[in-house]
Amino acid sequence: MNGREPIIAIDGPAGAGKSTIAKALARRLGYLYINTGAMYRAVAWKALAEGIALDDAERLGLLASTSHVDLKGTVDDMHVLIDGRDVTAEVVTPDVSQAASIVSTVSAVRRAMVARQQEMGRAGGVVMEGRDIGTKVFPEAEVKIYLDASSAARSARRFHEDAARGQTLSREQTQAEIEARDRRDTTREDSPLVRADDAMLLDSSDLMIDEVVARALELIAQRRAASRQKCGRKD
Repeated sequence: MNGREPIIAIDGPAGAGKSTIAKALARRLGYLYINTGAMYRAVAWKALAEGIALDDAERLGLLASTSHVDLKGTVDDMHVLIDGRDVTAEVVTPDVSQAASIVSTVSAVRRAMVARQQEMGRAGGVVMEGRDIGTKVFPEAEVKIYLDASSAARSARRFHEDAARGQTLSREQTQAEIEARDRRDTTREDSPLVRADDAMLLDSSDLMIDEVVARALELIAQRRAASRQKCGRKD
């Protein structure tokens, strides 16, 4: 790892628990936490605010490349900013969520966000979660985890999260949106959602949060020990 702390990449479909697990790991390890999905949501929010059609790839790419998306704060008080404006509350609405899943399929948008994500995480000591972290953003990441769960389990989690925010989609609508998001993520031409060859698969359908975190911490310890051994260090 060339003397730096590792990059931990967590990928997986919507509702698998990536944010929950990534935050827990960042807290335990004292690492920077980066939610890449929030960055795409910020671009989607701005596109909607400016009335840009979600099928206008050229304008969306230009918007992404000329906007500055940033994440500020701590693991438990993270703020999403675009061009200096705090849009943390705005980017969690169903409309922005759906728009983000469309905007994120645009190659020019992905290139702009990937470049920003690499800039934010290259120093190491980071837990970064998304859908192409271990395959595209940081294929050299020392620890890669692919977090999955059944669509029924994922839609139930998302339904309860949305209900807690006062949103009113039904369970059926929530599952339909989850499955539509899966289709877009896995079939897009640019950086589709796939499990990296060297990523550990964790199915969280029937696991408690603490169990998933414990398994992830075991993997991190194993990878760090292997790295120290390779470098000839004993501590």
